[in-house]
Amino acid sequence: MRHFYPIVQNAYVVDDLDEAVERWHAALGIGPFFVRRHLRLERVVYRGRPARLDFSAAYVQSGAIMVELVQQHDDEPSAFRDMFASGQQGLHHVAIVPDDFEGCLSRYNRMGCPVAAEMHTCAGRGAALVDTRRLIGHMTEVYLPTPGLQRLYSEVEQASRTWDGQRLRIEIDPST
Repeated sequence: MRHFYPIVQNAYVVDDLDEAVERWHAALGIGPFFVRRHLRLERVVYRGRPARLDFSAAYVQSGAIMVELVQQHDDEPSAFRDMFASGQQGLHHVAIVPDDFEGCLSRYNRMGCPVAAEMHTCAGRGAALVDTRRLIGHMTEVYLPTPGLQRLYSEVEQASRTWDGQRLRIEIDPST
């Protein structure tokens, strides 16, 4: 069976989300950035154990790829801190949306790439960060294709096509 997982997102850990939005816009001219501050997750599991995670994210479209900027506000152990200590930044993960979420996670596990973190929303499991560093140098986020995820991707992509350059940040509810 052929496995093909197109990349839909590149995500970068940043030290200061607002400063990073300004810097990315200045460097690439992209916008608008959809910003979720202190995302509310029902449950986080890190390396098989319950965990806490306080982070904010900004999403922007650049051509066919969504770019996510992530700032972790605390120093709790996390898949983000596995790669970057506080004050460090860089490419953290790419995201994919496979047809078979559980099958994809099982396949990575058989390849020696364990799930580093699971994020659960009020609708249930939403995403898993798989530690694919030994294969491709960074993590891979595996999304469960939910209506909320599909709506976010659609809104960000549409906004990038019609953006007039005026409103750089669009603040959105962190629970959506």
